[in-house]
Amino acid sequence: METIVLGIGETLVRDDRHWASWANWLGVPAHTLSALVGAAVAQGRDATDALRVLRPDMDVDEAYLARAAAGRGEHLDESDLYPDVRPALAELRAAGVRVVVAGNGTVRAGELLRALDLPADLVVTSDEWGVRKPDPAFFARVAEVAEAEPSATLYVGDHPADDLFPAAAAGLRTAHLRRGAYGHWWAEHPDVVGTADFRINALTELVGVAGGHTSRPEDVNGAAGAHPARPAFEDGRGEAGAGRPARVSYLRGL
Repeated sequence: METIVLGIGETLVRDDRHWASWANWLGVPAHTLSALVGAAVAQGRDATDALRVLRPDMDVDEAYLARAAAGRGEHLDESDLYPDVRPALAELRAAGVRVVVAGNGTVRAGELLRALDLPADLVVTSDEWGVRKPDPAFFARVAEVAEAEPSATLYVGDHPADDLFPAAAAGLRTAHLRRGAYGHWWAEHPDVVGTADFRINALTELVGVAGGHTSRPEDVNGAAGAHPARPAFEDGRGEAGAGRPARVSYLRGL
């Protein structure tokens, strides 16, 4: 593998501060919002739907700007990183792998991430690109900045609908990370198992992946890996698609 591209939320960065800050802004206990986020994840919905359960008429983007104007905007520091982030990225770079961080996030999130001086060749967010996952245009940009062929580029993320399926559809190799609510809840779904080239529990496992084979391997956990032919996924009508990775029916809201 020549290039490894990693998402941001629940891949590099823990989301607990993010949701706790929203709970504080809305004046509800943190565990209440966490429970609602968990329910949204289990239903295959966007996690921000939890905010709309509490405030049905809320415009999330406007609320984000209001929080920033009140001095309660985004914050990110070393404590928000998962403990395996720095050692894993450093090992990958030492092994000669190009490391790119590219995921959904604001311009401010990009600034905060770059201020952490991660061992990465490029750190960029969706708002800086003007396109968000799972839009195919986002993964076209990933392919551009990878500076490697798609078959030699691995996209790593926890979210099946935002990370795994669209990255595979773009021709990139994929690693599903069992981390965060989406990563754990959907890890054993057959469409996730069938699509992911690798399934990992920690970023430090990527060092072994980077030095592995270019053909489709067994997954890192020792179970059978993804199949040589991509499986068909259900479309919004419950019908099988034309063998293309797409969102399964119960992930349509993601």
